[in-house]
Amino acid sequence: MTDKGEDSGHDRATRGASIAEAAGRAKGRGPAPVHLWNPPYCGEMDLEILPDGRWIHEGSPIGRPEMVRLFASVLKREEDRFFLVTPVEKLGIRVIDAPFLAVDADIGADEIRFTTNIGDTVVAGPDNPIRVEQRDGAPRPYVHVRSGLDALIDRKTFYRLAEAARPDELGRLTLRSQGASFVLEG
Repeated sequence: MTDKGEDSGHDRATRGASIAEAAGRAKGRGPAPVHLWNPPYCGEMDLEILPDGRWIHEGSPIGRPEMVRLFASVLKREEDRFFLVTPVEKLGIRVIDAPFLAVDADIGADEIRFTTNIGDTVVAGPDNPIRVEQRDGAPRPYVHVRSGLDALIDRKTFYRLAEAARPDELGRLTLRSQGASFVLEG
């Protein structure tokens, strides 16, 4: 506060920040530093992320990719829950499988670079492992994107990964990226 009882610009920006405003300020700068924020829980938002990468708000798909990217920039995971956060509020959302979808991969000799449905890129490696889980008898492949957030690898990309994989000493299909090995069997 200033001497005249007025808010400073910084105080207004921090105290009055909504999810959309905070995401808007982060536009073009990548994800916000949500790992540093621990605001109070403010309730649930009617927002659901489907396994096919669609974000559904109040029953309708969010049609603007820019809005999805903005919300994704303030997405945070705490244990098995997902939240949209700003420095001053935290709203719970539902994620059916993984919050992102890996829709493509550039597969090099020792680097696999994924592109997600929101335009982020991530290189598989020790900090961003590839894993395969078995669900209902089918493989579900994932790559870690950031801070506990994963991307489900779409079918066409997984098939390309399987084609590029080589057998390890135990005969399991294995990929290498950034010096790490990833078995494509769950």
